[in-house]
Amino acid sequence: MRVIAGSAGGIQLVVPETGVRPTMDRVKAAIFSSLGEQVIGARVLDLFAGAGGLGIEALSRGAAAALFVEKNSAAVRFIEQNFIRTKLRGRVRKQEVFAFLQSANRNERYDLIFADPPYEKAKTGGTFTRLLLEEETLPHLLESSGVFVLEKRPAEELLDPGRWEISRARKYGATEVLFLQLPGGAAEKHNA
Repeated sequence: MRVIAGSAGGIQLVVPETGVRPTMDRVKAAIFSSLGEQVIGARVLDLFAGAGGLGIEALSRGAAAALFVEKNSAAVRFIEQNFIRTKLRGRVRKQEVFAFLQSANRNERYDLIFADPPYEKAKTGGTFTRLLLEEETLPHLLESSGVFVLEKRPAEELLDPGRWEISRARKYGATEVLFLQLPGGAAEKHNA
């Protein structure tokens, strides 16, 4: 896994051998191509951060700040090693994502939220995708014109996105990427 573009473009990132499923480079390139200029100056939240590939890519491409949330201690160490490798800086929160969301400061908002949750089911029996879409706090953390980028398995049916509007959905092999916005968020952005 490497940083695709920007100030750290081409630098290889270190990833744990087990416990994380990094976003493939071609999927990451497609995500950031779709986001384009929205990344520049953005405040980024990277949930289920793994080794930090998405948030680090955003920082490399000009994001102003990034907060990485990851509960796996080994993965947190890899994020910190990747900061050193890329000479980029972000904040890391070693915490389970849903616990973080419950305790998050609702006054702190992000322009981009990335989530690449585990594909298996959560301990509650629901999928992480469904739990994220139903999470009440998450919409309050996104700026009105922001984008929530959610990765999931293509086979996982999503009948109702809940509080979110799907602005785009793209399949890349074993990964589907949803670009979600708050209702009215896209219209506000174009009218601004």
